[in-house]
Amino acid sequence: MAAAVANAGALGSIAVGATDAPGARAMIAAFRERSGRSLNVNVFCHAPSKADAVREAAWIARFRPEFERLGAAPPHALFDTRRSFLVDDDMLAALVAERPKVVSFHLGVPSPDRVRVLRDAGIVLLGSATHLDEARRLVAAGVHAVVAQGYEAGGHRGVFDPDAHDDRMGTMALTRILVRNLAVPVLSAGGIMDGSGIAAAMRLGASGAQLGTAFVTTLESQADDGYRAAMASDAAHHTEMTRVISGRPARCLANRFTALGPSVSPADVPGYPVAYDLGTALHAAAKRVNEHGFGAHWAGQGAPLARTLPAAELVRTLVAEM
Repeated sequence: MAAAVANAGALGSIAVGATDAPGARAMIAAFRERSGRSLNVNVFCHAPSKADAVREAAWIARFRPEFERLGAAPPHALFDTRRSFLVDDDMLAALVAERPKVVSFHLGVPSPDRVRVLRDAGIVLLGSATHLDEARRLVAAGVHAVVAQGYEAGGHRGVFDPDAHDDRMGTMALTRILVRNLAVPVLSAGGIMDGSGIAAAMRLGASGAQLGTAFVTTLESQADDGYRAAMASDAAHHTEMTRVISGRPARCLANRFTALGPSVSPADVPGYPVAYDLGTALHAAAKRVNEHGFGAHWAGQGAPLARTLPAAELVRTLVAEM
Protein backbone atom coordinates (compact mmCIF):
# COMPACT_ATOMS: atom_id res chain seq x y z
CA MET A 1 0.00 0.00 0.00
CA ALA A 2 2.79 2.44 0.88
CA ALA A 3 4.51 1.75 -2.44
CA ALA A 4 1.29 2.23 -4.38
CA VAL A 5 0.68 5.54 -2.61
CA ALA A 6 4.24 6.69 -3.30
CA ASN A 7 4.10 5.68 -6.96
CA ALA A 8 0.90 7.71 -7.31
CA GLY A 9 2.72 10.83 -6.07
CA ALA A 10 1.93 11.02 -2.36
CA LEU A 11 4.19 10.12 0.58
CA GLY A 12 3.81 6.43 1.39
CA SER A 13 4.24 5.55 5.05
CA ILE A 14 4.96 2.45 7.09
CA ALA A 15 4.78 2.00 10.86
CA VAL A 16 7.55 0.08 12.63
CA GLY A 17 6.46 0.53 16.24
CA ALA A 18 5.41 -3.11 16.46
CA THR A 19 8.61 -4.60 15.05
CA ASP A 20 12.35 -4.56 15.72
CA ALA A 21 15.24 -3.19 13.68
CA PRO A 22 15.59 -6.24 11.37
CA GLY A 23 11.85 -6.18 10.81
CA ALA A 24 11.95 -2.50 9.93
CA ARG A 25 14.80 -3.04 7.47
CA ALA A 26 12.83 -5.85 5.82
CA MET A 27 9.79 -3.60 5.47
CA ILE A 28 11.87 -0.81 3.95
CA ALA A 29 13.43 -3.29 1.53
CA ALA A 30 9.99 -4.58 0.53
CA PHE A 31 8.90 -1.01 -0.19
CA ARG A 32 12.01 -0.33 -2.27
CA GLU A 33 11.40 -3.44 -4.36
CA ARG A 34 8.14 -1.83 -5.42
CA SER A 35 8.94 1.88 -5.49
CA GLY A 36 11.91 4.19 -5.96
CA ARG A 37 10.07 7.14 -4.45
CA SER A 38 10.07 8.71 -1.00
CA LEU A 39 9.08 6.75 2.10
CA ASN A 40 8.07 7.84 5.59
CA VAL A 41 8.96 5.48 8.45
CA ASN A 42 6.93 6.14 11.61
CA VAL A 43 8.29 5.32 15.08
CA PHE A 44 6.61 5.44 18.50
CA CYS A 45 8.32 7.57 21.14
CA HIS A 46 6.35 6.58 24.22
CA ALA A 47 7.85 6.51 27.69
CA PRO A 48 9.02 2.93 28.37
CA SER A 49 6.50 1.03 30.49
CA LYS A 50 7.00 0.28 34.16
CA ALA A 51 6.12 -3.19 35.42
CA ASP A 52 3.16 -3.32 37.84
CA ALA A 53 2.50 -6.95 38.71
CA VAL A 54 -0.58 -6.24 40.84
CA ARG A 55 -2.32 -4.12 38.23
CA GLU A 56 -1.38 -6.52 35.42
CA ALA A 57 -2.70 -9.54 37.35
CA ALA A 58 -5.96 -7.71 38.02
CA TRP A 59 -6.24 -6.85 34.32
CA ILE A 60 -5.83 -10.48 33.34
CA ALA A 61 -8.45 -11.50 35.93
CA ARG A 62 -10.89 -8.89 34.60
CA PHE A 63 -10.80 -10.47 31.14
CA ARG A 64 -10.62 -14.12 32.20
CA PRO A 65 -14.40 -14.62 31.69
CA GLU A 66 -14.13 -13.30 28.14
CA PHE A 67 -11.31 -15.71 27.32
CA GLU A 68 -13.25 -18.60 28.84
CA ARG A 69 -16.37 -17.67 26.85
CA LEU A 70 -14.21 -17.91 23.74
CA GLY A 71 -12.83 -21.29 24.78
CA ALA A 72 -9.35 -19.94 25.47
CA ALA A 73 -7.08 -19.32 28.43
CA PRO A 74 -5.82 -15.83 29.23
CA PRO A 75 -2.07 -15.15 29.26
CA HIS A 76 -0.28 -15.95 32.51
CA ALA A 77 1.57 -12.63 32.43
CA LEU A 78 1.81 -9.50 30.30
CA PHE A 79 4.95 -8.22 28.63
CA ASP A 80 6.32 -5.04 27.08
CA THR A 81 6.50 -6.28 23.49
CA ARG A 82 7.01 -2.95 21.71
CA ARG A 83 10.24 -1.10 22.39
CA SER A 84 10.13 2.68 22.39
CA PHE A 85 12.29 4.50 19.88
CA LEU A 86 13.46 6.66 22.78
CA VAL A 87 15.70 3.80 23.91
CA ASP A 88 15.99 1.61 20.80
CA ASP A 89 19.55 2.13 19.59
CA ASP A 90 19.24 -0.70 17.07
CA MET A 91 16.27 0.99 15.38
CA LEU A 92 18.15 4.29 15.28
CA ALA A 93 21.13 2.60 13.64
CA ALA A 94 18.86 0.85 11.13
CA LEU A 95 17.21 4.11 10.10
CA VAL A 96 20.57 5.83 9.68
CA ALA A 97 21.77 2.93 7.55
CA GLU A 98 18.62 2.75 5.41
CA ARG A 99 18.10 6.52 5.16
CA PRO A 100 14.39 6.69 4.31
CA LYS A 101 13.47 10.13 3.03
CA VAL A 102 11.28 10.84 6.07
CA VAL A 103 11.07 9.62 9.67
CA SER A 104 8.09 10.64 11.80
CA PHE A 105 7.69 10.58 15.58
CA HIS A 106 4.47 9.78 17.44
CA LEU A 107 3.59 9.78 21.17
CA GLY A 108 6.57 11.90 22.11
CA VAL A 109 9.88 13.34 21.00
CA PRO A 110 13.37 11.76 21.03
CA SER A 111 16.29 13.46 22.70
CA PRO A 112 17.98 16.21 20.68
CA ASP A 113 21.07 14.06 20.15
CA ARG A 114 19.01 11.28 18.53
CA VAL A 115 17.25 13.86 16.38
CA ARG A 116 20.62 15.28 15.38
CA VAL A 117 21.87 11.86 14.26
CA LEU A 118 18.86 11.48 11.95
CA ARG A 119 19.17 15.01 10.62
CA ASP A 120 22.86 14.51 9.92
CA ALA A 121 21.88 11.45 7.87
CA GLY A 122 19.84 13.75 5.62
CA ILE A 123 16.46 12.49 6.84
CA VAL A 124 13.46 14.84 6.96
CA LEU A 125 11.84 14.65 10.40
CA LEU A 126 8.16 15.05 11.31
CA GLY A 127 6.66 15.03 14.79
CA SER A 128 3.04 14.68 15.88
CA ALA A 129 1.56 17.21 18.31
CA THR A 130 -1.88 17.55 19.89
CA HIS A 131 -1.35 21.07 21.28
CA LEU A 132 1.03 24.01 20.99
CA ASP A 133 3.30 23.04 23.89
CA GLU A 134 4.04 19.65 22.34
CA ALA A 135 4.64 21.30 18.98
CA ARG A 136 7.14 23.71 20.50
CA ARG A 137 9.00 20.82 22.13
CA LEU A 138 9.24 19.10 18.76
CA VAL A 139 10.59 22.21 17.07
CA ALA A 140 13.09 22.75 19.88
CA ALA A 141 14.32 19.19 19.42
CA GLY A 142 14.94 19.82 15.72
CA VAL A 143 12.04 18.42 13.65
CA HIS A 144 11.54 19.91 10.19
CA ALA A 145 7.73 19.96 10.31
CA VAL A 146 4.92 19.31 12.80
CA VAL A 147 1.84 17.13 12.27
CA ALA A 148 -1.22 18.71 13.92
CA GLN A 149 -3.15 15.67 15.13
CA GLY A 150 -6.72 16.60 15.97
CA TYR A 151 -8.95 14.73 18.38
CA GLU A 152 -10.88 13.36 15.40
CA ALA A 153 -7.92 11.22 14.32
CA GLY A 154 -8.00 7.45 14.36
CA GLY A 155 -5.45 5.27 16.10
CA HIS A 156 -3.27 6.32 18.99
CA ARG A 157 -3.72 9.82 20.33
CA GLY A 158 -0.36 11.56 20.00
CA VAL A 159 -0.27 13.03 23.52
CA PHE A 160 3.19 12.89 25.04
CA ASP A 161 1.75 12.15 28.51
CA PRO A 162 -1.40 9.99 28.40
CA ASP A 163 -2.18 10.77 32.04
CA ALA A 164 -2.06 14.56 31.68
CA HIS A 165 -5.07 16.76 30.91
CA ASP A 166 -6.00 16.62 27.22
CA ASP A 167 -7.55 19.74 25.67
CA ARG A 168 -8.93 17.51 22.88
CA MET A 169 -8.35 20.11 20.22
CA GLY A 170 -9.93 19.51 16.82
CA THR A 171 -7.85 19.34 13.67
CA MET A 172 -8.80 22.66 12.14
CA ALA A 173 -8.41 24.77 15.29
CA LEU A 174 -5.10 23.10 16.11
CA THR A 175 -3.83 23.55 12.57
CA ARG A 176 -4.53 27.26 12.60
CA ILE A 177 -2.96 27.76 16.04
CA LEU A 178 0.22 25.93 15.04
CA VAL A 179 0.46 27.77 11.71
CA ARG A 180 0.24 31.07 13.56
CA ASN A 181 2.84 30.15 16.17
CA LEU A 182 5.48 27.97 14.51
CA ALA A 183 8.25 28.80 12.06
CA VAL A 184 8.18 25.31 10.50
CA PRO A 185 5.58 23.80 8.14
CA VAL A 186 2.45 22.24 9.63
CA LEU A 187 0.64 19.15 8.32
CA SER A 188 -2.97 18.43 9.30
CA ALA A 189 -4.19 15.03 10.49
CA GLY A 190 -7.51 13.82 11.83
CA GLY A 191 -10.88 13.40 10.14
CA ILE A 192 -9.55 14.27 6.67
CA MET A 193 -10.96 11.79 4.16
CA ASP A 194 -11.25 13.56 0.81
CA GLY A 195 -9.87 16.37 -1.31
CA SER A 196 -12.23 18.89 0.23
CA GLY A 197 -10.78 18.16 3.67
CA ILE A 198 -7.23 18.51 2.36
CA ALA A 199 -8.09 21.81 0.68
CA ALA A 200 -9.71 23.10 3.88
CA ALA A 201 -6.60 22.31 5.90
CA MET A 202 -4.35 24.02 3.38
CA ARG A 203 -6.68 27.02 3.29
CA LEU A 204 -5.88 27.39 7.00
CA GLY A 205 -2.16 27.40 6.26
CA ALA A 206 -1.24 23.72 6.43
CA SER A 207 1.45 22.65 3.99
CA GLY A 208 -0.20 19.28 3.50
CA ALA A 209 -2.40 16.63 5.07
CA GLN A 210 -1.84 13.18 6.53
CA LEU A 211 -4.56 10.57 5.94
CA GLY A 212 -4.80 7.16 7.58
CA THR A 213 -8.40 6.03 7.97
CA ALA A 214 -9.07 6.86 4.32
CA PHE A 215 -6.70 4.03 3.33
CA VAL A 216 -7.98 1.31 5.68
CA THR A 217 -10.44 0.05 3.06
CA THR A 218 -8.13 0.30 0.05
CA LEU A 219 -7.54 -2.95 -1.80
CA GLU A 220 -3.90 -3.15 -0.66
CA SER A 221 -4.71 -2.63 3.02
CA GLN A 222 -4.01 -5.54 5.36
CA ALA A 223 -7.23 -4.87 7.29
CA ASP A 224 -8.93 -8.25 7.74
CA ASP A 225 -12.52 -9.08 6.83
CA GLY A 226 -13.79 -8.22 10.31
CA TYR A 227 -12.14 -4.79 10.21
CA ARG A 228 -13.55 -4.09 6.74
CA ALA A 229 -17.02 -5.22 7.75
CA ALA A 230 -16.90 -2.93 10.78
CA MET A 231 -15.83 0.00 8.59
CA ALA A 232 -18.91 -0.60 6.45
CA SER A 233 -21.24 -0.90 9.45
CA ASP A 234 -22.93 1.53 11.81
CA ALA A 235 -19.83 1.29 14.02
CA ALA A 236 -18.10 3.72 11.65
CA HIS A 237 -20.50 6.43 12.86
CA HIS A 238 -19.66 5.80 16.53
CA THR A 239 -15.89 5.75 17.00
CA GLU A 240 -14.64 5.81 20.58
CA MET A 241 -11.50 7.13 22.23
CA THR A 242 -10.39 4.35 24.59
CA ARG A 243 -7.27 3.17 26.39
CA VAL A 244 -8.51 -0.32 27.31
CA ILE A 245 -7.18 -1.91 24.11
CA SER A 246 -3.55 -0.81 24.25
CA GLY A 247 -3.01 1.14 27.46
CA ARG A 248 -2.98 4.54 25.71
CA PRO A 249 -5.87 6.64 24.40
CA ALA A 250 -6.70 5.60 20.84
CA ARG A 251 -9.73 6.09 18.59
CA CYS A 252 -11.36 2.85 17.48
CA LEU A 253 -14.55 1.73 15.75
CA ALA A 254 -17.24 0.98 18.32
CA ASN A 255 -17.04 -2.71 19.33
CA ARG A 256 -17.14 -5.01 22.36
CA PHE A 257 -13.76 -3.73 23.51
CA THR A 258 -14.58 -0.02 23.34
CA ALA A 259 -17.88 -0.66 25.16
CA LEU A 260 -15.84 -1.53 28.24
CA GLY A 261 -14.10 1.85 28.28
CA PRO A 262 -16.62 3.92 30.28
CA SER A 263 -16.72 1.33 33.08
CA VAL A 264 -12.95 1.07 33.51
CA SER A 265 -10.88 3.56 35.47
CA PRO A 266 -7.72 4.68 33.63
CA ALA A 267 -5.80 3.82 36.79
CA ASP A 268 -6.78 0.16 36.37
CA VAL A 269 -5.39 -0.16 32.83
CA PRO A 270 -1.76 -1.29 32.53
CA GLY A 271 0.43 1.12 30.58
CA TYR A 272 1.23 0.94 26.88
CA PRO A 273 2.23 -1.48 25.46
CA VAL A 274 1.67 -3.97 28.28
CA ALA A 275 -2.13 -3.73 28.01
CA TYR A 276 -1.78 -4.31 24.26
CA ASP A 277 -0.30 -7.74 25.04
CA LEU A 278 -3.61 -8.86 26.50
CA GLY A 279 -5.63 -7.09 23.82
CA THR A 280 -3.73 -8.89 21.09
CA ALA A 281 -4.25 -12.26 22.77
CA LEU A 282 -7.97 -11.62 23.27
CA HIS A 283 -8.45 -10.58 19.65
CA ALA A 284 -6.62 -13.68 18.44
CA ALA A 285 -8.79 -15.93 20.62
CA ALA A 286 -11.94 -14.24 19.36
CA LYS A 287 -10.96 -14.50 15.70
CA ARG A 288 -10.53 -18.25 16.07
CA VAL A 289 -14.29 -18.50 16.73
CA ASN A 290 -15.16 -15.86 14.12
CA GLU A 291 -15.74 -13.10 16.68
CA HIS A 292 -14.34 -9.73 15.58
CA GLY A 293 -15.55 -7.51 18.42
CA PHE A 294 -12.17 -7.29 20.14
CA GLY A 295 -10.11 -6.01 17.23
CA ALA A 296 -7.94 -2.90 17.35
CA HIS A 297 -10.03 -1.40 14.56
CA TRP A 298 -8.44 2.04 14.62
CA ALA A 299 -10.43 4.67 12.72
CA GLY A 300 -11.05 8.40 12.85
CA GLN A 301 -14.35 10.23 12.96
CA GLY A 302 -14.38 10.43 9.16
CA ALA A 303 -14.68 6.63 8.90
CA PRO A 304 -18.12 6.69 7.19
CA LEU A 305 -16.48 8.52 4.27
CA ALA A 306 -14.02 5.70 3.52
CA ARG A 307 -13.95 4.32 -0.02
CA THR A 308 -12.96 0.92 -1.36
CA LEU A 309 -10.47 1.68 -4.13
CA PRO A 310 -6.93 0.72 -5.12
CA ALA A 311 -4.59 2.95 -3.11
CA ALA A 312 -3.17 4.68 -6.18
CA GLU A 313 -6.65 5.43 -7.48
CA LEU A 314 -7.59 6.92 -4.12
CA VAL A 315 -4.55 9.23 -4.29
CA ARG A 316 -5.51 10.36 -7.78
CA THR A 317 -9.10 10.89 -6.63
CA LEU A 318 -7.96 13.02 -3.69
CA VAL A 319 -5.90 15.22 -5.99
CA ALA A 320 -8.80 15.63 -8.41
CA GLU A 321 -11.13 16.55 -5.54
CA MET A 322 -8.72 19.20 -4.32
